[in-house]
Amino acid sequence: MSMFNSLGRFRAAMKNAQAVRAMNSLSPEIQKDIGWPVSPRIDAQANLTRLILGSGR
Repeated sequence: MSMFNSLGRFRAAMKNAQAVRAMNSLSPEIQKDIGWPVSPRIDAQANLTRLILGSGR
């Protein structure tokens, strides 16, 4: 029975992640209207700067 409990928790986590992705894909205006915290939009310039100036390994 433990295996079925684990599978159920895994399925619930996957559905939750899917719902969060769907909410984050909405426009910022709609996110504000429904009370969802507005997710930051991807800024290519900021990503490039972070990549170039990021910590070296």
